[in-house]
Amino acid sequence: MKYKHLFFDLDHTLWDFNANAKATLTDIYALFDLEKKVTAFNEFYTKYLYHNEILWDKYHNGLISAEDLKWKRMYRTLLDFKIGDEELSKQLSAKFMELLPTKKLLFPHTTELLQYLLNKKYVLHLITNGFEKTQWSKLNNSGLDKYFTHVITSEASNSLKPKKEIFEYAMQKAGASLNESIMIGDNLDADIQGAINAGMDSVFVNHINATAHIKSTYTIYHLKELEAIL
Repeated sequence: MKYKHLFFDLDHTLWDFNANAKATLTDIYALFDLEKKVTAFNEFYTKYLYHNEILWDKYHNGLISAEDLKWKRMYRTLLDFKIGDEELSKQLSAKFMELLPTKKLLFPHTTELLQYLLNKKYVLHLITNGFEKTQWSKLNNSGLDKYFTHVITSEASNSLKPKKEIFEYAMQKAGASLNESIMIGDNLDADIQGAINAGMDSVFVNHINATAHIKSTYTIYHLKELEAIL
């Protein structure tokens, strides 16, 4: 085997963030009776994903704090519907952070693939920019926790992808060397550029058939294709 240690991203790679966010926002929409203020749920969901992506990019680049990310994505979403309510935004954020990690939707073939890789004696780890408590809750609730030897979060490592330091921290914790390690993720700017920064090989999991502006070692379009590489 060329590789021994496989470092996965979690959100948007294995755990279907958009689908789980939609289920969570559906719950929140009902709990807070938002149909009286925001008449179209699908538009609310679409606006949320838009602002969430922009603010995550700012967080990745150190421009905003984790706490600002959590509530301002709700605040900006509500502003699109002419609702400038900071208190409501923070209430929505708190409930969202409570409910989201309980959702269990994974991309097709996730558990089968992880078991296949374990059977082949690979050692699996996670490197995630997500929050420590939230990511562990996702893993435990979805049953993914049993597949991974180490879970490295940005909070625990005090670094964020694409900085090389989080990858170096992960390899040190795993006892892995560069030539036996590979990063597997969906985000070109965080996962693939981060792997490049660290000198690590990478697999771009291109679930949405995006145009790649950064070159990965491998590209796949669904998780089962990993079996042809590993």
